Amino acid sequence: MIKSKYNCFASKVSSLRSLPLLFMRLILAYGFYSPAMMKWADINAIGEWFGSMGIPAPLLNAYLAATTEIVGVVLLTLGLLTRFISIPLIVTMIVAIVTVHWSNGFEAGNNGYEIPLYYMIMLFTLVIYGSGKLSLDYLLFGDNSGTDDV
Repeated sequence: MIKSKYNCFASKVSSLRSLPLLFMRLILAYGFYSPAMMKWADINAIGEWFGSMGIPAPLLNAYLAATTEIVGVVLLTLGLLTRFISIPLIVTMIVAIVTVHWSNGFEAGNNGYEIPLYYMIMLFTLVIYGSGKLSLDYLLFGDNSGTDDV
């Protein structure tokens, strides 16, 4: 009895699989927007800050991080090339964790690595599952995304 009820429920909600992927994309895009705009507002200061942390080629890396983030905002919002943009965004989060957040511990309230880690997990999910049916990826590339009708 419980098994049949569970299977019935699972069957009904499976049609909503694309919603969490859409919500993940939009939350990530929103989360990357402010840091990207802050970087672009004074890219030279970001380059100096990167240099103070020992990041090589600090100005170049400031431009790379800012560009990756703002392109990520656009592509994640549209659900376009989602798998591709998620990879450099994951790299950006790894660099942020290692250079800024790690020494503060896990908790977000202490500027720890909690939020970048959550972003990485969401981005990894998008690499694996794609952007879902509510995306330009689906409209342009169809079911060839390998998401098993997600």
